Amino acid sequence: MSKKTISPGGAIDGVAELPGDKSISHRYAILAALAEGRSEISNYASSADCASTLECLRRLGVAIESADRRVAITGAGLAGLKAPRKMLDAENSGSTMRMLAGVLAGQPFTSTLTGDDSLRRRPMRRVIEPLEQMGAQIASRDGGRAPLEIRGGPLRAIDYTPPAPSAQVKSAILLAGLYANGISTVRESVATRDHTELALREFGANVESTRGVIRIHPGPKLKARQLTVPGDLSGGVFLIGAALILPESSLMLHNVGLNPTRARVLDFLISLGASINIASVQLRDGELVGDIAVRHAPLTGGRVSGSQVAEMIDELPMLAALGPFTEKGIEIRDAQELRVKESDRIAALAAGLRQMGAKVEEFPDGMFVEGRSAGKLRGARVDPHGDHRIAMALAVAALGAEGDTTIRDADCAAVSFPEFFTTLARLRG
Repeated sequence: MSKKTISPGGAIDGVAELPGDKSISHRYAILAALAEGRSEISNYASSADCASTLECLRRLGVAIESADRRVAITGAGLAGLKAPRKMLDAENSGSTMRMLAGVLAGQPFTSTLTGDDSLRRRPMRRVIEPLEQMGAQIASRDGGRAPLEIRGGPLRAIDYTPPAPSAQVKSAILLAGLYANGISTVRESVATRDHTELALREFGANVESTRGVIRIHPGPKLKARQLTVPGDLSGGVFLIGAALILPESSLMLHNVGLNPTRARVLDFLISLGASINIASVQLRDGELVGDIAVRHAPLTGGRVSGSQVAEMIDELPMLAALGPFTEKGIEIRDAQELRVKESDRIAALAAGLRQMGAKVEEFPDGMFVEGRSAGKLRGARVDPHGDHRIAMALAVAALGAEGDTTIRDADCAAVSFPEFFTTLARLRG
């Protein structure tokens, strides 16, 4: 396990191109595998999670070439996947497991999805239930945990309202809906990220979406595409957080994904007083892309709750790390989903920030991190519990501490942003 020592101080100054968006890369790869013809995807995410998706697709008989963030996928067509000879290993990627479960539910063979220790502890019942309603037979361990043995076959259309907001569950149903006997419907009480709907349309599927009701028509002929993945805002927010903490910082991020279902975190930061400007916005392959300019500014603090949680679920660790550098602190509520991510993110963040001297009140569904009046952070030895977003959040907090901070198992950041620490060091000169 690698350790990384973060020294405080300095400033963020420069320009960065972010690795490809993880969420979009997963979806482009899966749909390219189901399309007819050769798709080429530029700026494919460098994350370990997205590599897991490619490896699972290879085991399903899909021809894939990859080099220098460019991926070429020769699609097998909707009916062309092959029964894998061994288990499909999603490693640490919940996105891979949940979305591929939707595809595998419609296949005329049995397959098994597994993952690493962390992923096998994460609940999959929420995706199993709608897929079983559609006709798939899914065997799991411990009442809904991986490995998942999926016996696919002809599926029936459903009209489904997820009990909790989840883009991954919605995506699994929409992908399974490609194989159903009619139009499948997902009803959302809270809007979640819509990358799957946008990507389906780009590949030629018939998707209707109005006021939280999404309908997928079955049996489309998906066509190969040439696509470019936008930069990953969910990784970029950690660099933004660093620029907001360190005085005299000035950061420019180019070609970042600005999908409205993902960019709410920028609005929230601006509401705290952050100096953030967006320019050069354009629509590319169905996704909004633009440049983000950030300058250091004092932050007031605030609260994230209700529908905001689903809109900013991946950014909440970074927001919590900003808490000690705000005037009033950061409060997060209605975010019990954080308990069942790659780690218990509420507990892991609270423990790491407390090690650094922050005052943190922990709730079943969130936390309150006190602001500047609680005193400066101090360097410490912290453990991200194998969670990429916790490692990066604690690194951001360490920039404003007194003394060095050592992050145990810092390499786990590679799950989503392998270049994070080298990019951070370059921007600090």
